Amino acid sequence: MSKPDWIAAISRDMRLNAAAFIVTVYGDIVVPRGGVLWTGTLIELCARVGINESLVRTAVSRLVAAHQLQGERVGRRSYYRLDASARAVFDQAAALLYGSDLPVRGWQVLHIPGLTPDEGRRLRMGHMGGSVFLRPDRGQPPPPGAILLHAAAPDDPAPLAQFWDLSSLQQGYEAMLSRFLPLDTALPARPLADANADVDADALVARLLLVHAYRHVLLRDPRLPPAALPRGWKGQEARALFRRLYLRLTPGAERHIAARLLGEAGPLPARTAESAARLAGMA
Repeated sequence: MSKPDWIAAISRDMRLNAAAFIVTVYGDIVVPRGGVLWTGTLIELCARVGINESLVRTAVSRLVAAHQLQGERVGRRSYYRLDASARAVFDQAAALLYGSDLPVRGWQVLHIPGLTPDEGRRLRMGHMGGSVFLRPDRGQPPPPGAILLHAAAPDDPAPLAQFWDLSSLQQGYEAMLSRFLPLDTALPARPLADANADVDADALVARLLLVHAYRHVLLRDPRLPPAALPRGWKGQEARALFRRLYLRLTPGAERHIAARLLGEAGPLPARTAESAARLAGMA
């Protein structure tokens, strides 16, 4: 199967949601390059993964209503920038995707009145019962309104894993590995140095799909320490594959960004200090 065929197949298999994919585009490409993208560029990128113009425009409207994007017109063209209120969320996601993971130094047991189990899961916390929640201690302060009941490193953390649904996360990591390991085998060991418009476009789309698939699982993962994880855990293998493929796809992806993607001031730069910092953190 050729790479364009692979891209079409994996796009169908992932059942992409337009708004979620647009968030991936902004988080991976646009945020580190000024935060502004022309609507025509966004439509072109989404078309490559089977999302049509009507779905893009509907999704953008919803993201504006949710205060994630902010629109503006310059002449006859519409541009959308990341809303200031959403920047902190994007930065937190970027730190997990592209940065070094902070080590776990213990556990926090928190009393959080009014927090439901579902809300706790969305915050990657384990539910111990009632209003008591558990999370790995990476030096983060308690959430607003929370009372820290206990912070310590137990002798045996393995029993603590019962407070999370790790099976769904494991399935997510296994699905990501199944989809992207064939690309890992097909790509040359070293990034392609020579420009080729079609190959570079495929590299960018493949990188976006990779980020989208990995982000979907990683942002739900509490990132428990190895001693608390079940045997055969795929999180580290998925992380290694993500970083390996991302670095190999980036030279072509950056060439396509500079050649085809437009912001308010013209073509987006291939690389900025912020995007370079991400690559350095991954390497």
